[in-house]
Amino acid sequence: MDTGELIRRATAAGITIATAESCTGGMIAAALTDIPGSSAVVDRGFVTYSNAAKMQMLGVKAETLDAVGAVSEEVATEMAAGAVQNAGVTLAVSVTGIAGPGGSEFKPEGRVCFGLARAGQTAQTETVEFGAIGRANVRAATRDHALELLAQAVLEIERETGS
Repeated sequence: MDTGELIRRATAAGITIATAESCTGGMIAAALTDIPGSSAVVDRGFVTYSNAAKMQMLGVKAETLDAVGAVSEEVATEMAAGAVQNAGVTLAVSVTGIAGPGGSEFKPEGRVCFGLARAGQTAQTETVEFGAIGRANVRAATRDHALELLAQAVLEIERETGS
């Protein structure tokens, strides 16, 4: 589903959305708000590039960051859950990753962890290895994948509610 359809369906179903972004720096929220009428759906975007911002704005725990680092499914979970809680929205998607250049043996360039949280439910996470395809390409692929996760969640809510 394209982003316009995502916004139309979310609007019809009464779904609200927030984003919690690190490596994309607001690209997901920008893609959503490029669509006319998105104000009915998009509440806010948290751009939490630093660990301090992740903790202050989203409630990511220092212990989690110390134990597994910012690029982890655990942090993606806490980011998405914090966005749902702090914005009071239906859905939130989070991204944290290594856009490049660089990375390490343990966290290579192109690794992005995604979180998807829904009010009243446990957040779901996944890690995608986009590879060393360049910073701009990793960020664009991350944006597109996050939008697809939101689209899937909207479809699931439609199925559950009969919207």
